[in-house]
Amino acid sequence: MRVSPAICLGNLVSKPNSVQLPRRQFLQRSAGITAGALFGMPLISQASIQRQPFGSGELLVVSDGQLRLPTQMVMHESIDANVIDEFFKTNNISNETLTPDCNIVLWQQGNRLVLFDVGAGPNFMPSAGDLLANLEDASIDPADVTDVIFTHAHPDHIWGLVDDFDELAFPNANYFINAQEWDYWRNENTLSNTPEARKSFVVGAQNRFAYLEDQIQLFQYGDEILPGIEAVNTQGHTPGHTSMALHQANDSLVLLGDAITHPIISFEKPNWLSGSDQDAEQGRQTRLALLDRLASENSQILGYHLPYPGLGRVERNGNNYRYVV
Repeated sequence: MRVSPAICLGNLVSKPNSVQLPRRQFLQRSAGITAGALFGMPLISQASIQRQPFGSGELLVVSDGQLRLPTQMVMHESIDANVIDEFFKTNNISNETLTPDCNIVLWQQGNRLVLFDVGAGPNFMPSAGDLLANLEDASIDPADVTDVIFTHAHPDHIWGLVDDFDELAFPNANYFINAQEWDYWRNENTLSNTPEARKSFVVGAQNRFAYLEDQIQLFQYGDEILPGIEAVNTQGHTPGHTSMALHQANDSLVLLGDAITHPIISFEKPNWLSGSDQDAEQGRQTRLALLDRLASENSQILGYHLPYPGLGRVERNGNNYRYVV
């Protein structure tokens, strides 16, 4: 089933290697606002949740823990090891293990509680999968979640779909994913065409998707998935990877998903290919176009893997960029 947009957004992607955010002018809505005062007041912390007003509702950033990733898994083989070592040393980055945070967003608006991605769940890695525990600590009932929107189907974003009893963790929600992403992971050839080290990604995605066969709602790039939530084309990390642009009243925010993943590497070396992107060249083109647009419009961002809570904006730094909080 395809979601019918509430408003006609048109075709926002002009060619495969381009990224175009929705045509609204983020500059008018967010210029000069820093992440800490994104909505005119300090962030409020509660356990591993940060809350703040957004539009007439509330935005919550919930920690799902951290990943522990070998550096060689993240850095692309095309980059000279000596260049990587020097850059990591200069920027005080571990050359053995990267530990990105996992920041999950909920948006409470009226009678809707929208969740973006569901985290890693209990079976991916011990350092992640804290979403349900942190929701419980904050007295948020998963049964109250009305909608779940996926950016993509990698384990740390979708394996938390089911709980320890193999039941849907968010039993009353409507579920939405990009049609291209859904078709890719369900294709019978995907498993055989995936490198051995990542076959578990495919098996895990297909296992979770089986729970959603009768209720998933598919959207296309450019659709307004729900009121105020627009699907932005950021493919490359996965074939149907989607970032989300949120708009409500005078507030705007771009949820990056995994289009931009590291607070230094992604911004200072955007031309480097990423070993975590399924299509590394498409991922690079997406990243460059996205950073250029975000910096030009001074858009507020929230990165799934940027340092918790992942809020900030993008500034130009010579020919590259920097992440500003």
